[in-house]
Amino acid sequence: MPEKTNAHRLARMTGRDPAQSHRSATPLELLFDLTFVIAIGQASGEFAHLIAEAHIAAALGGLGFAIFCIVWAWINFSWFASAYDTDDWFYRVTTMVQMIGVIIVALGLPALFHSIDEGAHIDNRVIVIGYVVMRVSLVVQWLRAARQDPARRATALGYVKWVSVAQVGWLFVAIVSLDLLPTLALSLLLFGVELIGPMVSERKTEGTPWHPHHIAERFGLLAIITLGEGIFGTVATVSAYVEEHAWTMDAVLILVAGVGLTFGLWWNYFLIPSGPVLARFRSKSWVWGYGHMVIFGSIAATGAGLHVAAYVIEGHSELGTVGAVLAVAIPVFLFGAALFALYAFLVGELDPFHVGLMVGVTAVLAIAVVLAAAGASIGLCLIVVTLAPAVVVVGYETIGHRHEARFMQRLES
Repeated sequence: MPEKTNAHRLARMTGRDPAQSHRSATPLELLFDLTFVIAIGQASGEFAHLIAEAHIAAALGGLGFAIFCIVWAWINFSWFASAYDTDDWFYRVTTMVQMIGVIIVALGLPALFHSIDEGAHIDNRVIVIGYVVMRVSLVVQWLRAARQDPARRATALGYVKWVSVAQVGWLFVAIVSLDLLPTLALSLLLFGVELIGPMVSERKTEGTPWHPHHIAERFGLLAIITLGEGIFGTVATVSAYVEEHAWTMDAVLILVAGVGLTFGLWWNYFLIPSGPVLARFRSKSWVWGYGHMVIFGSIAATGAGLHVAAYVIEGHSELGTVGAVLAVAIPVFLFGAALFALYAFLVGELDPFHVGLMVGVTAVLAIAVVLAAAGASIGLCLIVVTLAPAVVVVGYETIGHRHEARFMQRLES
């Protein structure tokens, strides 16, 4: 038998086995994800800066635009890779081109946030250039799939058409300097085109052969990457506090709170049995995948909120303790609400126990805000915020796991 080598000669792109056992993320996918660390970090940092200046509307608008561009491009690549990863030299080169596009997007984020803050127009030129670089590279990959996988040719060409139409629209928005409101309206229209395209294309054939457990793992990995912003925000907060006050009990509390909150959100996220459910009900992937944009956005905003606390401690913020606590508590609430909603969608029922857990999460977050309003320190308030995901963890580990076990039995029967 010929000796196995690491050569990456061209291979036919006919689609991978969606039932392949032990399918996991590849080293190339992990390398690709590193560029998103930079992009998400940049978006989170700009969001924190505007929140600290109490420019709430501009901050939310900028984060929404940025998260869609970043996460949507990642979702499209990951879903394509799950179905058609040949790992030959051509596939690797086109992936590298997409990585370059991600970095360009990251470099354009400060201008985007600044222009939205000024309110005259949206300066998304650099972001659009980077986004188009990513998407054109993906179009080339879809054209290759259309040629080499005849059974799914109509689906592949559908992706080519919808993605190409969207990119023409984005170039128009970037080149023609419009006022803020017309740009927002056109952007929302193009967001719709981007989201509808895959749904229409997948219906043209039996659909692309994506792997449910591989996709679940990939989304989990991006969640971990995004959670890294929570660690970064904690380091920024503690560093600022120690520089101002040296090591105190508050500094210790902030450190514990930041790491504990990040850990709690991680624990919460991986309670969802995404892989097995997607393997049984592939049609649920649309809501599950699109819903993750809310989850990723809320995780990034949580990390930014921890960074806002650093600005408050340093005296470089228009917000006080209450504002800083809200900057963390609100995205934690949105994360929990989105997670419970996705869980209910996957299992096909609204569990009253889960409703109770969400009420408990909300109550804990409200207590943190009330404490801040009463004059408690940021450290103590953030410790209370950390207890919110802990409510879910305790609920699952004591009672909720039985509910999930019953659902899994029904799923397998």
